[in-house]
Amino acid sequence: MREFAPCLADCQVVRTAIKAKCLGTAPVIAGLQEGHAQMFLSVFDMFKVGIGPSSSHTMGPMVAAARFLDKMRAAPFECAGLRGSLHGSLAFTGIGHASDRATILGLAGFVPDTYDSEKAEAALEVIRDTHVVKPEGLPELKFNPKEDLTFDFGPNLPGHANGMILMATDAQGDVILQETYYSIGGGFVMTEAELAEGRNTDAGDPVPYPFKSANEMLEMAMTSGKSIAEMKRANEHARGGPESLKSGVAKIWQVMNGCIERGMAAEGILPGGLNVKRRARGIHDALLAERGTNLMAPHKINDWMCCYAMAVNEENAAGGQVVTAPTNGAAGVVPAVIRYWLDHVPGASAARVDEFLLTAAAIGGLVKFNASISGAEAGCQAEVGSASAMAAAGLAAVLGGTPKQIENAAEIALEHHLGMTCDPVKGLVQVPCIERNGLGAIKAVSAASLALRGDGTHLVPLDACIETMRQTGADMSEKYKETSLGGLAVNIPNC
Repeated sequence: MREFAPCLADCQVVRTAIKAKCLGTAPVIAGLQEGHAQMFLSVFDMFKVGIGPSSSHTMGPMVAAARFLDKMRAAPFECAGLRGSLHGSLAFTGIGHASDRATILGLAGFVPDTYDSEKAEAALEVIRDTHVVKPEGLPELKFNPKEDLTFDFGPNLPGHANGMILMATDAQGDVILQETYYSIGGGFVMTEAELAEGRNTDAGDPVPYPFKSANEMLEMAMTSGKSIAEMKRANEHARGGPESLKSGVAKIWQVMNGCIERGMAAEGILPGGLNVKRRARGIHDALLAERGTNLMAPHKINDWMCCYAMAVNEENAAGGQVVTAPTNGAAGVVPAVIRYWLDHVPGASAARVDEFLLTAAAIGGLVKFNASISGAEAGCQAEVGSASAMAAAGLAAVLGGTPKQIENAAEIALEHHLGMTCDPVKGLVQVPCIERNGLGAIKAVSAASLALRGDGTHLVPLDACIETMRQTGADMSEKYKETSLGGLAVNIPNC
């Protein structure tokens, strides 16, 4: 992970900085990201339509393979075959996360945003039988998945826990083109060179509100008189225009909501061998039956939130279409909170879903820029914790919160996920991941409600909480960072 200046390892430095912030005598922790011209992560970077079960382990390898095909198309020589290797967390949990399957399909020309499951299954069968892939714009390429795609269980590649190497060979089988890719979370992929240059560099056109920290975000909101969503919208307009933003955000919510509906309608056993039963439909049917009866106790609103979130993550576990929010493993939290708001909060309006998503994306961008959204890099605090912070901020915004209250909501939600490990049983995004999204949604709603009871003044700034999450992830044992080598993954009998 990137080093910060000044170093925040000394707890006294953190305490002093937080005290200064509370007293209004200093910027938050001396400014976390000085030296960068600007930071811009689009709402469409944080929320990407893709496939399950994992943004980093499924979507990432598929995207990397597509990029390698482009590199081959641009090469001044003809290639005859392909090879690849998966490293670190991509190796340890690759089978459960379908990393091998995604790489094979990516090398055959499939990409997440246009993925067709029926065509993919047909393509896989052909590849297994013929040991050949036929990506568009390239000659027929030899590729036997059993021999040419390997899992390397040795040390991680130096750049990130999710590393993979793709190679093209000539007719004799000699490697003539090679690239190392890192799947850094949320479907983001970088080459070794890009990572070395700086994962968060932004060379695009200037945006009007280039906040790199929550402190800068609040200062810009105060100076401009704009909400967080309004600043984020202005930034998006500067890069893509209003029509692109409007239609794109509408599509994001359409896919999110469709995923909830499919999950609440589906039954059966999830794939992978754990024999986990889909539960969202049963919970939903029971809740509908209890409406209007004395069985509908107030606390059962939590069951509705869990139902929405679990519906999404059961779809994700089944390899269905989901939206990274900010990752697949945490994809249920944000849509669950939006559905809670729309279905259960008086005065909610679908016309303001864009405000929710823009606010959530602003918070997610800060977490990714200053820490991580990758479970393989920082544990589940970086996935469900980040998602809960995003959802809390979005809900606080549509409930009328000020920028300070929104920042407080995000901090409360993230703070109470600190230290959460990523220990998927059998490498599958099922246990504890599915229920964990439900609890992340509940925490998000509680955090937003609690923040709105105050005026936005609080002890721990969001920037300090994000930095704490980064440090905690750096200190966390690799056993608990999406390797399935510790925690629940090794303590469940017969798994």
